[in-house]
Amino acid sequence: MARRAILLGNLGSPDSPEVADVRRYLDEFLMDGRVLDFPWPLRRLIVSAFILPKRPQASAHAYRSIWWDEGSPLVVLSRRLAAAVQERLDEPVALGMRYGKPSTEAGVREILERAGDDLEEILFVPLYPHYAMSTVETAVVDARAAVARLAPRVRLVVLPPFFDHPRYIEALAESARPHLADGYDHLLFSYHGLPERHLRKTDPTGKHCLRSDTCCASPSLAFQTCYRAQVLRTTAAFVEHAGIPPERHGVAFQSRLGRDKWLEPTTEGEIRRLAQKGVKKLLVICPAFVSDCLETLEEIGMRGKEAFLAEGGEAFAQIPCLNEHPLWVEALAGWCREGRL
Repeated sequence: MARRAILLGNLGSPDSPEVADVRRYLDEFLMDGRVLDFPWPLRRLIVSAFILPKRPQASAHAYRSIWWDEGSPLVVLSRRLAAAVQERLDEPVALGMRYGKPSTEAGVREILERAGDDLEEILFVPLYPHYAMSTVETAVVDARAAVARLAPRVRLVVLPPFFDHPRYIEALAESARPHLADGYDHLLFSYHGLPERHLRKTDPTGKHCLRSDTCCASPSLAFQTCYRAQVLRTTAAFVEHAGIPPERHGVAFQSRLGRDKWLEPTTEGEIRRLAQKGVKKLLVICPAFVSDCLETLEEIGMRGKEAFLAEGGEAFAQIPCLNEHPLWVEALAGWCREGRL
């Protein structure tokens, strides 16, 4: 039986695009103190009084617009990725979502059933290229708790973020190559947004992140957990690898929630600005996501396109995420095989 197993972790999805399932999912997601990082009573008030009364209906409509016959695109694609990695490894590979199904605990249970009593180690791979308390940190905490409950003698090893790993960059650039070859006026890198306070909270130095306009250009220990510095590094590595001229690309942040100050510029604002500036053919790539999901398929692929065309743009394309691209599968399987980046 196996002494080692692999657990892939991703965000998750509602069970269906029906309002009740979306409400249940949003409640679980937003009540995570590393997502909405306020004290529990205030978080409960915000979620129950201001978000859950209306947002589930709007979100359910958005989910219905991208839902597949097989289910949620994120879950379907994550399962396909896990299966593709399993084909290349002898160790058991399972999938666990931070929210919704299959849960992290369900993934650990599957591993324990398949690996048997000889299991000594689980390699946990958060499928997020960049560190954030609302993604990597909460996923690791959840995985550690599940393993502690179900298999306290099993060691949990966590694969770190891979934002500038050459194999990730190569896979990302190769997956985008056909779209770049079709021609474009501008390539916009759209990363998931974060409240600025999250960056300050995860700054181990307590005095670097967002303290100056050039903080991400100044070497610091903060880079180990600085989301903004890591996404800028991904962008720089990609454009160098793909040969993108400086004047033909930019960075923006999507998926804002609430009124607090978030990372800027916003993706919607940049899409509209570029169209108004005269960009006619826009490509958008979303490297913060390895699998297509609501944020890429609906927010960018549908609403982003609508905004661009409304402002005078002529051609808009969202480059698909890595999904099951062969180079991405090989990179991930290689890290899992070696137990490290």
